[in-house]
This record gives sequence, C-alpha cells and structure tokens, in this order.
Amino acid sequence: MTADPAGPLEPPHRVSAIQRFDEAVDRQFDRIRGREPLDRITYAVTELADFGLLWHLIAWSRALRSERDLEAAIRLSVCLGIESVIVNGLVKSMFRRERPVYQGERPHKLRIPLTTSFPSGHASSAVVAAILLGEGRRAAPAYWALAAAVGASRVHVRIHHMSDVIGGAAMGLALGVAFRRLWPLRNR
Repeated sequence: MTADPAGPLEPPHRVSAIQRFDEAVDRQFDRIRGREPLDRITYAVTELADFGLLWHLIAWSRALRSERDLEAAIRLSVCLGIESVIVNGLVKSMFRRERPVYQGERPHKLRIPLTTSFPSGHASSAVVAAILLGEGRRAAPAYWALAAAVGASRVHVRIHHMSDVIGGAAMGLALGVAFRRLWPLRNR
C-alpha cells in the first residue's frame, strides 16, 4: 500500500459545529427510540400539537370558566395565528434547511410537514402558549413542561434537528413576551 503524496483527502464538505451538535443529540435520542409506550406517547404529543391544536384545546376548555379566561383564549388563538404566519411563512422562507433524513419505517402514523426544518414551528408555538397560558397561573410549570415535551417530540420522531427546536423556542420566547406586553389581560 502506497501513501498518497498529496496527503489525506479532505471530506467533500466540512461538518459545522451545529451539525455535530445535532448529530450528538440525535445519537442520544437513538438510545430511547423504538421503546413503547414512549414512542406512542411521543408521536401522540407531536401530532396533537400540529397546528397548535393542543394549545387551543387547553385555552378554550379554560374559557368556559370566566370572561377573563375567554379573553385569554381569544388572545392565545389570535397570537398563535400571528406566530404561525411569522415563523412558518416568513422566517422559514429565509432558511431553506432540510429536515432530518430518515428512510426507515416509523412505528406510528405521522404527518410529514412540507415546510423547511428551521425553525421548529411546534417549538415556537409551544413556548408562545406556555408564556400566555401560564401568565399568573400556578400551573405555569406544567405548561412549560408540556412545551418542552412538544419540542423534544419533534426530535424524537425525526422531523426536526435539535437546533431547529432551540431556534423555534427562541422565536417563541421573543414573540410570546411581545404578545403579552402588547395584549395584556384585564385584571381579575
């Protein structure tokens, strides 16, 4: 075997720090993928959060209690609509990132989005919802835990990279804080 006088060949492309991070996180998720009931729960959470349905259900079930809760539900639905236009329409069109490539069979049914991968709209809407639903509530930590579960579910089901989820959560944080300031709820 003769050594190449030009030295070792460079890879066709260099792997960025973000790609290395995403791959490392994905390897950790590989350790828990394929386990029931975790797969079933994770797929259910990700599907239930499609189009913000999970957050609308929570807000509108609370709306039955009082006028303030009705106002909060209206605010959440309007704000999630605005968030979706901003994130899924405007921001995603600026980043043409491909979704994770997965050729295997999925253990459960899953809608594959047509939009690009960055940022995660599920993570963004989850954080907006956690901010708005949790405002002044003792249940706020539960909303944040549910938002984290939604974000993690997107990586688990191989629809997003972890950096997509982090980017979506950051967008959701900025939007949620802005929405809360621009549309404060009346005092009880």
